[in-house]
Amino acid sequence: MLAPVSWLVAATCVALAAWAAWFVVRDRAVVLRQLWGGAVVEGLLVVQALVAGVLLVTGRGDVDGVLFWGYVATQLIVLPIAAAWAFAERTRWSSVVLLVASLTVAFLQYRLVQIWGAS
Repeated sequence: MLAPVSWLVAATCVALAAWAAWFVVRDRAVVLRQLWGGAVVEGLLVVQALVAGVLLVTGRGDVDGVLFWGYVATQLIVLPIAAAWAFAERTRWSSVVLLVASLTVAFLQYRLVQIWGAS
């Protein structure tokens, strides 16, 4: 898999997490711009999943499919669930949910790089 794409996704997740942390500190709920930021991260995740799929089909990766695609599927659903939760919860806890989800996706990116690099 392309490590630069993974690190770009992880960096955007950390930036989104920092933005959400700032809102937690200020006792504010998530705003629509943050959800759009999550949508950008989600778009990058979809592109990454497509690229990984093409690389695996063409034989450029030898990874455990269940483990790898389990991580990919998990990271694809974490942010949309967090966004729905944050949209419904209009307190500072929506920012906490977005913070945790963003850090989770960043960690999953780190694990995907490890899994791909072990192949």
